[in-house]
Amino acid sequence: SKLTNLAHLEMTWRSSVHFHPLLVRILHKSRLRYYGKPEKKMDMPYQAYFEVADGSGMMSMVLWNSLCPEWYHSMKVGTVLLLAKYAVKASYPFKTHPTPGDSQMKRFAKIEISLNVRDPPTEINIIPEEMVKPEWGLPEVKYRFITRSELDDLPHNHSCDVIGLVTFVGRAERARKREHSEDFWLYRWAHAIDGTSDQPFILELFATSQPDVFESIRPMTYLVCTQMRVIQDLTENSSRTVYLTTSNESQIFITGLHNGQPYTKDAKVKSFIQWMKSQSEADQIKKTVIGGYYPFPRPPDSFLKY
Repeated sequence: SKLTNLAHLEMTWRSSVHFHPLLVRILHKSRLRYYGKPEKKMDMPYQAYFEVADGSGMMSMVLWNSLCPEWYHSMKVGTVLLLAKYAVKASYPFKTHPTPGDSQMKRFAKIEISLNVRDPPTEINIIPEEMVKPEWGLPEVKYRFITRSELDDLPHNHSCDVIGLVTFVGRAERARKREHSEDFWLYRWAHAIDGTSDQPFILELFATSQPDVFESIRPMTYLVCTQMRVIQDLTENSSRTVYLTTSNESQIFITGLHNGQPYTKDAKVKSFIQWMKSQSEADQIKKTVIGGYYPFPRPPDSFLKY
């Protein structure tokens, strides 16, 4: 059938009611959002954002309501979609935006693709990777992997991807989303090393839409975290604490989930694997720790300062 592209969609969306099908690749995926309220009777109040791209640029795509439980887990970073009978709307101004791996890619920020179960009922097809043709011109997924030796020089809020061997994982902890709120964020601390520094990556990992992965982080697993944000925590006595925290678009992968992921082709990932092959597993196991309370960032050393 006749296809359109994202650039043409942005130029013609106000004057069109029916849009030609789109062929796009998913580059980023947000956590699943539940927006239900007691007074509103909705069957499936869920929403998820994706950033999708074709040869012309990148645009947000929103998956709504009952399509979320049906499609969310099938739509992975790197998945190619054929979309028909979708809606196009002015984009929501307050949503978060991931940092694209390809800084040259054009972003169409004024509109977003809306996938609904009705008005109109969207047709979604996943194209298997082996059937994707080079002439379609779909961009590859690109990453921004950093090593531990590079981390200290990065600015606050910088977005990056990391890979490392888990040496410590703390217990799950809770923090209130807002003061006096009944809603909590669930998170845990982890350390991961990559051989480029004596210091580990300190990772604040919030439970995203991957509860099974969040529960399964263990010492000695290869951990990949994408779309992490750098936190440069400067204390009063100018001692600096640098750690990484998850963002709305973070994805976490552990040993057993890496096969077939787009990041396996990345040079820094390959370099880490080579380093791991030179390590003694028995020596690394001796350095691992699990569980316990992990006060971080560290409190001051005296009560007066506190």
